[in-house]
This record gives sequence, structure tokens and C-alpha cells, in this order.
Amino acid sequence: QVQLVESGGGSVQAGGSLRLSCAASGNTDLGNYMGWFRQTPGKEREGVATIYTGTTWTFYADSVKGRFTISRDSAKNTLDLQMNSLNPEDTAMYFCALGYTTRSRALNPSEYNYWGQGTQVTVSS
Repeated sequence: QVQLVESGGGSVQAGGSLRLSCAASGNTDLGNYMGWFRQTPGKEREGVATIYTGTTWTFYADSVKGRFTISRDSAKNTLDLQMNSLNPEDTAMYFCALGYTTRSRALNPSEYNYWGQGTQVTVSS
């Protein structure tokens, strides 16, 4: 089993920054990609950024490219998401996830089996 616990969410004004962190425990070898996803009420969950574990290969949604950076510390078993230049459209519940998938499907939430409980990010204008 895998446990994922997110932290670092909060409220920020547009243009500000936040850093999310995800602490992973258990058998993280059950997946080869880790990622951040987000969801707002009434909308489907969407991929934000993912990383192929054991490498520096990262993938981003077009909406966050150049603003968000995903990183993983394998020694500490943590996954971070640095979010800069935030705007109100980034407001959502953010989830950390682990899954076994391929590069072409790395941002697809349905590819991920293990999820954290989420952390709320609110960006005000």
C-alpha cells in the first residue's frame, strides 16, 4: 500500500507563490509516475504536472508551463510543486498521486491508483 499526504496549500493573492509538498510512504515502487492534479467543484480532475520517478523527466499542462515546477526528492520520498505567478484560475483542490503509466498518458488522472486527501489552493484577484 501507499500513503500520500499533501501539505502547503492556502490562500494567496494573484501573482503570488505557493509550494505544495507531498510525503509518500509505503511501497512507492507500485508506480513509475508521480504527479499533481487539481479539481474544482463541478469539473473533472485534471493533470497539472507529473514526473517519471527516478528521472528528471517532467510533464506539464499547458496552462501551468513556465509557472509551476515539479520536483521529487527520492531520499526523503517527497514530491513538491512550486507554483509561481498564480492566478484565480489556479484555485482548486490539489492532489498528489502515484501511478503506473506511460509518457503519453502521464497527465491522465485515470492512470493513477494512489491518491492523497488533497490540499486547497485559493487565489484571489
